[in-house]
Amino acid sequence: MMSRAERGPVADWFRTVDPWLLGSFFALMVFGLVMALAASPAVAERLNLSTFHFVNRQAELLAPSAAVMIGVSFLTPRGVRRTALIVFAVSLALVVLALMFGVEVKGSRRWIGGVQPSEFVKPAFVVLCAWAFAEGGRVGAPTLAGKLFALLLLPVTIVPLILEPDFGQTMLISVVWAALFFMAGLHWFWVFGLGGAGVVGGFAAFKLSPHVHERVLRFLDPDSVGGVVDTFQVDTALQSILSGGWFGRGPGEGVYKRILPDAHTDFVFAVTGEEFGMIACLALIAFFCFIVVRGLWLALRNEDPFCRFAAAGLTLMFGVQSWINMAVNLRAIPAKGMTLPFISYGGSSLVALGLGMGFLIALTRRRPLAVLGARTAEAA
Repeated sequence: MMSRAERGPVADWFRTVDPWLLGSFFALMVFGLVMALAASPAVAERLNLSTFHFVNRQAELLAPSAAVMIGVSFLTPRGVRRTALIVFAVSLALVVLALMFGVEVKGSRRWIGGVQPSEFVKPAFVVLCAWAFAEGGRVGAPTLAGKLFALLLLPVTIVPLILEPDFGQTMLISVVWAALFFMAGLHWFWVFGLGGAGVVGGFAAFKLSPHVHERVLRFLDPDSVGGVVDTFQVDTALQSILSGGWFGRGPGEGVYKRILPDAHTDFVFAVTGEEFGMIACLALIAFFCFIVVRGLWLALRNEDPFCRFAAAGLTLMFGVQSWINMAVNLRAIPAKGMTLPFISYGGSSLVALGLGMGFLIALTRRRPLAVLGARTAEAA
């Protein structure tokens, strides 16, 4: 039998990577391109751009996203940690710079140099939190520094996001952090303490932030502020899904996408419902569920605590983001401005998802227990 060195890194990668996870991500990329063809031409024409402007951009951005995902998936767990640390430091610095010098879009300063750095903060944050929780709960030699780092990492990350403001990303990061904390074996005292802090924080955001106040009122009762709250997008998105029925109007036959401003980004799920029907929406939901279940199963069977925590956290981040986008389209929760992974148009989102899912593939590759044991001992 050939050794690992004799096989080469590419052959070893093919042998150890999970084909279902990898294939699922590429399938989503292809479907995202199909939905760009369906949803974006109407938006491009309204903006006086060429008809296939967003389609061409989506195709161009899928290449670096796929390249990043494949390249990162070759990393070892140590390489994943180091890469995440660098990405986190650079991205958080860019978030701060965006607050000071970024362009204001729809009341938020999230962009600098054509990049939304908060998208890259998410996967790096999850990996670093998993690393800290794994070190803090290491059997035989738990470290207080790991637990403190995990506790401090959350406020350091979400405070700049709140200042942007970007409450959607803040909520997503907080939910994943809480899930990792739970996996690490937190005491019930912390469960109630963190839950209470979350409720207080949400109430404070509703009272103190006009942005959050308007979003919540827009969701609960548009007439409560004299009817001036604009619910056009969410109302149109829901009507778009309902108008498609079970089997849809047919590819390219959608009507509501012509008046839906963000049909190619936040509300691409609504276009799916109108043109391909409720059957397609349910199939897409089932496909996302399959990816989440597969990722959590691969995480559960991993013997390395860091790999287990990080893989579970990245899978939850992917799943919760998908759920938020689809729930907004169905008007089940207030609008959050969250993209549908690999399907919505967006350069920063696509490349950041490629990075995060590359981390996930790298951490779920099959590795012999002897290799994991040697790496753990070396790290210790």
